[in-house]
Amino acid sequence: MEINRINDIAAFVAVVKAGSYTQAARSVGITRSAIGKAVVRLETRLDVRLLHRTTRRLSLTEEGRILYERCQQILDDLEQVDEIMASRRLTPSGVLKLTAPLSFGQRHILPILHRFQARWPSIQANISFTDRYVDVIEEGYDIAIRIGEPEVDSSIITRTLAWQQMVTCASPDYLQRCGTPQTPMALHEHDTVFFMNADRRRSWRFKTDTGSYIFEGPGKLNTDSSEAIRESALADFGLIHLPSYMLEEDLRQGTLVPVLESYREAAEPIRVIYPSRRHLSPRVRAFIDCLTDTWQATPEAKSNN
Repeated sequence: MEINRINDIAAFVAVVKAGSYTQAARSVGITRSAIGKAVVRLETRLDVRLLHRTTRRLSLTEEGRILYERCQQILDDLEQVDEIMASRRLTPSGVLKLTAPLSFGQRHILPILHRFQARWPSIQANISFTDRYVDVIEEGYDIAIRIGEPEVDSSIITRTLAWQQMVTCASPDYLQRCGTPQTPMALHEHDTVFFMNADRRRSWRFKTDTGSYIFEGPGKLNTDSSEAIRESALADFGLIHLPSYMLEEDLRQGTLVPVLESYREAAEPIRVIYPSRRHLSPRVRAFIDCLTDTWQATPEAKSNN
């Protein structure tokens, strides 16, 4: 859009707000004649009358009303751009409140947070690493890290940062004692440990030739702690289904053995979510940028997580 068109739009909006050419000219700091010419140019370009003019007052035509509403939005958007650019120049400070799944937060978020605070020492972080579902808005969090497909929520902004792969596995001793399942359907014959979220077991999903297969237990053990699930597998208790980022060292050392690898479903997104606000604070924006830069710079994080 040409700069002159923006100026003409600004002049038109000023006239409508002020109710007169003279007052509009004073508010924007140009002459009354310049204001009048700007409105005329706009009417000529659009080939419509925008204002009814009398010696006493101005009023909008129907076309003028429609244009005014749209032009006001355009000017608000331009002002928002200015504010966003200005906010990015400010030094991040204050309290950053964030939450993430327990194991993922400890393994992957905490090191990033340490580097972030070293760069911005005036920032204080209040963190909650928990496997329970956290209502970001209700509990007043700036940022949450979520794993899995997002739920539709117009009040939340979501951005995918990386991906994780779910792995089904057990200890060598358990598999020697109870056998190795060859298909997802055979899981019913085994002891399993399920993750609980809000008193509901999180299903295990597998890809088969006939479509998705969902294994829902019942688990011999159900818990809301992913670390407890991992420890149960290491103690030869049964089969588990956890993200690869929790298990990669165990799998590498052979203390846990993957099963049903040909049935793995596609990787799940790891997302950062935050309340939908008109402007993000510099500390929130800076930390989101830090997360993005870190995972984009390390491609292995996307494949392992």
